[in-house]
Amino acid sequence: MTVDIGVILPTSTPDPGRPILGDVRDSARFAEEVGLDSVWSTDHLIASAPMLESSVVLATAAAVTERITVGFNVMLLALRPVAWAAKQVNTLQLVSGNRLVLGVGTGNPAHGDIGWRAAGVSFADRGRLTDEALAVLPDLIAGKPTILGDGLEATLAPGSEVPPIVVAGNGKAAFRRAARYGDGWATIAMSPDEVKTSLEQINQQHDRPALKATVVAPQLDADPRRAAEQLEAYEEAGTARVILAPSGDWRRDYENAAKLRAA
Repeated sequence: MTVDIGVILPTSTPDPGRPILGDVRDSARFAEEVGLDSVWSTDHLIASAPMLESSVVLATAAAVTERITVGFNVMLLALRPVAWAAKQVNTLQLVSGNRLVLGVGTGNPAHGDIGWRAAGVSFADRGRLTDEALAVLPDLIAGKPTILGDGLEATLAPGSEVPPIVVAGNGKAAFRRAARYGDGWATIAMSPDEVKTSLEQINQQHDRPALKATVVAPQLDADPRRAAEQLEAYEEAGTARVILAPSGDWRRDYENAAKLRAA
């Protein structure tokens, strides 16, 4: 089995009554020590529950590790001016030694629109704004002269290697976005059969090498051996990486992920 196994850093929670705010340094070090492949930060300005700022979280994780991949799960790109987002991304690439994966999405409606309104961004326009940002983001990250939406030419310095961009979402617009701009595609809790069908729809829309999936919160058994068999089914469906869901006890979650990694 070659599926990478990642975990979410203890910086957010879907449950306002059970905030998950742990030590980023300790958790990132521990994930690397037990042999996991990646650690991830969620991203929002104002969510339905406490959440730390993602670029600071990932910079902290990168600073205390040497090998492990660090990633956005996922950056709400349209919340930021695209040049500023590119600056955050290329700085993370440089300080981490090119260990970043950039997940990009348009946000979970469960969080509402208050974070978007606070940022001065139309919630209704977030899909269009994400597409416009993705069209120029790679060149901005790389430090190439780039024409922004208002006609301004901007060049960021220093540039960096462009990280893999993984586009998240399950609708037709997200599939089109992944096919056009993504190096991979991400989804939440899909079964292997659903992943396979979705990837087929995405990969029919471009002529580049076939995209692979990142599956957040995959449907896995509690028993590591059985879960390893299920991961093989995900791999056969086109999954390159899974990101396991947090339970509230990050150390136990990471230990269980390591057992799965070794199964």
